Amino acid sequence: MDRPILQVALDLTELKRAIEIAGEAIKGGVDWIEAGTPLIKSEGMNAVRELKRTYRDQKILADMKTIDTGAIEVEMAAKSGANIVIVLGLSDDSTIAEAIRAAKKYGCEIMVDLINVPNPVERAKRLEEIGVDYICVHVGIDQQMLGKDPLDVLKDVVESVNVPIAVAGGLDAEKAAACVALGAEIVIVGSNIVKSKDVTLSAKKIRNAIDSAKQRAISLSKKNIDEEIREILLKVSTPNISDAMHRARAMDGIKLLSGKKFVGKAVTVSTIDGDWAKPVEAINVAGKGDVLVIKVSGDTAAVWGELATRSCINRKIEGVVIDGAVRDIDDIKALDFPLCAKKSVPNAGEPKGFGEINVKVICGGVEVNPGDWIVADENGVMVIPKSRAYEIAKRALEVKKSEDRIRAEIEEKGRTLADVVELYKWEKVQ
Repeated sequence: MDRPILQVALDLTELKRAIEIAGEAIKGGVDWIEAGTPLIKSEGMNAVRELKRTYRDQKILADMKTIDTGAIEVEMAAKSGANIVIVLGLSDDSTIAEAIRAAKKYGCEIMVDLINVPNPVERAKRLEEIGVDYICVHVGIDQQMLGKDPLDVLKDVVESVNVPIAVAGGLDAEKAAACVALGAEIVIVGSNIVKSKDVTLSAKKIRNAIDSAKQRAISLSKKNIDEEIREILLKVSTPNISDAMHRARAMDGIKLLSGKKFVGKAVTVSTIDGDWAKPVEAINVAGKGDVLVIKVSGDTAAVWGELATRSCINRKIEGVVIDGAVRDIDDIKALDFPLCAKKSVPNAGEPKGFGEINVKVICGGVEVNPGDWIVADENGVMVIPKSRAYEIAKRALEVKKSEDRIRAEIEEKGRTLADVVELYKWEKVQ
């Protein structure tokens, strides 16, 4: 291939939107158009037919994810206009062989996807022996949410076979360029093009990156995982996070009373109504970037005020969440320090020293453990379990991308939300 192929994966469920987005992507330099599996499941072979009818000069791929009946599914896709049909590498050799026979009969090619294959290098060698046209190194969306990366195995697969290698899995311009530098000839990009507010511009950025990467080696520096989580969570809203956690609820009755959005890892405190000893002691336990999460047994007297807030500022603590009462809220607002609480009162209690630091607490009806991630904005306070922080952050970013694209269609095309998402079509059948 004279230059790397840029393929866009239309992993959408609405055919009209898919066709429009494909056109915008082609303007940005996309070569091949993939009818993604969600689109095929939603619209059937009509998705392939309409894409081919609309974009005859582009190669159309059908991501059938075939794992059985190779000949039948390849025939269906080829007769509908697919130039390349995608089959799963987990399929039996006989299924892949049948797919290849059907492809030759109906004038298309076969790409085999290595998603979830336990030993991708050995499988790639076997696929080359069977006679596939392309091999795709692919990390699926759910695996991406857990931090898996196609770059981890790409080089080994490229060096093991002579078949053209495609690569897919959360690629942006930088990672796409790195894949080309490692030998990939086909770069498959989904959400970073399809969900962009400006599809053409996003495609151009990736096009330019992979074209310039052909002659140079690229190394990607791995960010500290906590830094990456924080960076992502600062980009998304608490509604995005709630959606990513299957409509999880925010802390009940706790609102942002001062400052702006904040993100950090929880240092938890348990205390009784009016006892501000442990909350103040926890300031010395917390460090830069942390969030104090304080569970109070009542809310008749404040366990927090201006002086504690100034101490937090000195310690570079990101914010405070209090399931209880706070005072000096006017002074705290003047300091522009991020603070969430149930209510403000003028009276404080006494520092009696009851309670604990860094224990499990139930704050606003939501369980919080030390080290969990806290995100607070004007919508509310969300808690992300530390064991799933990276995954949820990535999923929330995907939610945001989807909303950005829908927002653009509403603003620029004058559509309604119901029209964009084809709401009536997707209402549950009674």
